[in-house]
Formats: sequence, C-alpha cells, structure tokens
Amino acid sequence: MDFFNIVIQTLDSTIRLSVPLLLACLAGLYSERAGVFDIGLEGKMLVGAFAGAAAASVFHSAFIGLGMAILISVAFALVHGFASITHRGNQIVSGVAINFIAAGSTVILGQAWFSQGGRTPALAPNERFEAITFPGADALRGVPIIGPIYAELISGHSVLVYLAFLAVPFTWWVLFRTRFGLRLRAVGENPAAVDTAGISVAWLRYRALICTGILTGLAGAYLSMVQNGGFVKDMTAGKGYIALAALIFAKWKPVNAMFACLLFGFLDALAIRLQGTPLPLIGRVPVQFMQALPYALTVVLLAGFIGKAIPPRAGGVPYVKER
Repeated sequence: MDFFNIVIQTLDSTIRLSVPLLLACLAGLYSERAGVFDIGLEGKMLVGAFAGAAAASVFHSAFIGLGMAILISVAFALVHGFASITHRGNQIVSGVAINFIAAGSTVILGQAWFSQGGRTPALAPNERFEAITFPGADALRGVPIIGPIYAELISGHSVLVYLAFLAVPFTWWVLFRTRFGLRLRAVGENPAAVDTAGISVAWLRYRALICTGILTGLAGAYLSMVQNGGFVKDMTAGKGYIALAALIFAKWKPVNAMFACLLFGFLDALAIRLQGTPLPLIGRVPVQFMQALPYALTVVLLAGFIGKAIPPRAGGVPYVKER
C-alpha cells in the first residue's frame, strides 16, 4: 500500500499544480481563438496573484481578494487589447511589455505598501480559500483504494480547483455550442467575413480578452490565496509560458488543454517528489536538474510528439478594415 499511497499523493499534487496552468491555458484559448496572440498570460497571472493577496490581506476577505484579482487582470487584458486591437500594435511586443510591467510593479507596490521586500503579509485562514471536505471523506479514508481516491483526489481541494475543471466543459460549450463561440472562432479564422456580416471584430476580440482576464485572475488568485498563502516575487515562475506551450500541445481545444495541463502538472509533481531521491544506476540527482526537468520535457514534448499544430489563421495579425 505504500506504493499506492505514493501514487495517490503524486496524483493529488498533479491536480493542485495543474490548476493555474489549466486556467491560464483556457485564458489563452479564448484570446487566440479570437485571433489575438497573448504572451502576456504570465504578467496577468502575476498581477492577479498580487492584487488578490493584497486585497485579501487588507480587507480580510478571500472573496474581495478574488474579485480584485479578476478586476486587475481584466484591466491588464484591456490594456493589451487597446494596444493590439484598437491601435493595431504588435501583439508580441504588447504581451512582453505587460509581463515586464507586472514583474516590476508588483514588487514596487508590495514594498511600498507592506515593507516586506515585495511580499504581502501571510494570509490568515479567512483570507484564503481553504480545502473543502466532501461528506463521508473522513469516514472512507481508511477503506482500501476507494477511500484514498475519494478523500485525497476527489475531496480536499479548494473551490478554485473544482471551478477550474468545471471551466473545461463550460469553455467547450461556449466555443462550440453558442452563437458567441461561433463568432469568436470565425473572427480568429476570417475577420473580414465577420466584418462583412455586420459584426464588430474589435468588440468580439475585446470580449475574448475580458474572458482571458477573468481566467488569468482566477489563476493568479489560486497561486497566492490557495497554493502559497501570500504573494512573493515572481511567484508565477514561468507558468504563463508553460500554459502557452500546453495550448499549442492541445491544438487549441479545451478538453485536450486539460489533459495537456495535467501532463505538465504531473511532470512538475514528479520532479518535486524525486528531488533528493537516489535513482537506480544514477544515484542522487542535483536539485537544480530536477527543477529544470519539467521545462526541458516541455520542449521535448512540443518538438517531438505534437505533430503539426495549425493555429487560427488570423492569429497575431491586427485586423485592418478594407475601405
């Protein structure tokens, strides 16, 4: 049963580590399906994490922190839209600028407001989202196989975890079963045809970026208000870029995105578990190698196993209305 417990604990870590990746990946899915390439997912997650932790610490409410995280992330998404949609600027440059602004401003504001080296104060239990225990989880914990699966994998997670996985079927339904989703996909493939039909290309893309801001705000709030219990400098640690890689690996499909993020979360959980553990025929592996392993495997997976990934045809190209 020791091996089974290790498997359960690794899968539990996989779920927890994949949540911010999944939310950011779905965020990128909305924007890229609408034809707006968004490399600024990292920055929007970072400002969401800072705003959520700061507001929760000041107002002593997890829900106020969550609302502030979403609000600030949406604001940054609209800035990206203003630069790349309204003024037809380069979408890559705009996204990179957002990442730099987020990395610098969170540290400066954190130091100015809390004087803790850019950190926010540690969050109290009422200022963060605690784990939810399902009925009967404690009673079933001792039952072989079924008990650990129900008590550890299904129960015992924050509400944001369940919200992240519910966002997958919801995103699929929005994109493939609603008029808004049809128009969103159309504007990412042929914006001229959408414009000819009398639908505003700019307004559709702005709405897609609002969805992106909401989801990145949730991802940032999860990092600072669930996983960490406070904001620290650069706490996203490249998760926005991994989410973009997962999006390409999933070929811009919601269900595939969930499995891709679970895969990357599993690689991260495996790397954490193997740190300091002697491996057969190899011995003890340096910690730095294990920390870099998920990123290296991401490159290997994208280079060797993805096949041909075809993004939306209008992705990254500002739309200029023909006169």
